Amino acid sequence: MAAPGAAGSGFLFTPDGFLLTNSHVVHRASLIVASFSDGLQQMADLVGEDPDSDLAVLRVGQTSVPPAVLGSSSTLSVGQLAIAIGNPFGFQATVSEGVVSALGRTMRSQSGRLIEGIVQTDAALNPGNSGGPLVNSRGEVIGVNTAMIMGAQGLCFAIGIDTAKYVAGRLIKDGKIERAYIGVVGQNTPLPRRLAAFHGLELRSAVLVVGVEPGSPAERAGLQERDILVELNGVALDGVDTLQRVLSEHASGVPTDAFVLRGAEKYLITIVPASRPVH
Repeated sequence: MAAPGAAGSGFLFTPDGFLLTNSHVVHRASLIVASFSDGLQQMADLVGEDPDSDLAVLRVGQTSVPPAVLGSSSTLSVGQLAIAIGNPFGFQATVSEGVVSALGRTMRSQSGRLIEGIVQTDAALNPGNSGGPLVNSRGEVIGVNTAMIMGAQGLCFAIGIDTAKYVAGRLIKDGKIERAYIGVVGQNTPLPRRLAAFHGLELRSAVLVVGVEPGSPAERAGLQERDILVELNGVALDGVDTLQRVLSEHASGVPTDAFVLRGAEKYLITIVPASRPVH
């Protein structure tokens, strides 16, 4: 997949020609050409992009290339096989193999927003791999390759496919995603069974607050580092993907109730999400 002055990777994920790639691959492109493994080249239309998650959806005409099968990133385990497919430095359909090195990482998108639920892998990525699929041993897409750390070896990152599925659906429907913002950095954390049972929670995991931005709605509401968010706006939070979805669907400026665990105690706090600040 290429735009003037840039090149990257992508993959079909529906039979009717929708493609998934990174936002930074196609951002501000005036012309996008999609090249397929069978040699076909087609003009691609930008359906929508979300710089906050570094994802974009394109659409092409009819093609004989079958769509990728989407798996799940919520069931991944550290150490399982991970295979990256893409076009590094223009070498089409290059495959590199590695393992899932870590789960639940965070990284900052080019818009300045932290992307949670990142999959870390040691499958080799290079410039041009961006937007390509990360697949498991069954050939199911488990992530969208997005970044590597220059000068490091074996430190590569992909956006979890569960996040990508949600973002792609919203982009197909609305062409963009507007998010409310509370100003926390969170990560998935197991919820001790005894603690969950004591408070009547049917959750195995929740969102651990690892950072609270100064002056944010979360700080004004009294949220603290090491708090565990278990519910927001009536939705049980089993991880950061769910938190992002709730905020994406919640209007800024509207108060919402949140339940947090602080130590062994459960607290109700009221947060007023704001429009995400521009960085």
